[in-house]
Amino acid sequence: MATVQLTQAEFENTIDNNDIVLVDFWAPWCGPCRSFGPIFESTSEKHPDVVFAKVNTEEERDLAGQFQIRSIPTLMIFKQQIMIFSQAGSLPAAGLEEVIGKARELDMDHVREEMAKQEQAAA
Repeated sequence: MATVQLTQAEFENTIDNNDIVLVDFWAPWCGPCRSFGPIFESTSEKHPDVVFAKVNTEEERDLAGQFQIRSIPTLMIFKQQIMIFSQAGSLPAAGLEEVIGKARELDMDHVREEMAKQEQAAA
């Protein structure tokens, strides 16, 4: 699957209806973003079961604000509607493959249990 452009209107639906979604927050004027873009695109071709989405922070300022994007590129990974990874900065192809592999392996039942424990502790 090639990358998809994501807007505020499609964001929630995309996260809710796909198992794993990688989101690249970027801007056209950003040099590191332009370097990371081809890596993100070529990696998307190797993982047809994963959604690779791009959010142009210039056009989607509200969405960038909602996720408190302060530096670009920023990569976020959502698995089963839960953000499991967020990192600013460009990744090399091998690094991107590594985080995708870790996302696939992550036991989401365990993640939900840990989240529930943290919520109880905070209450």
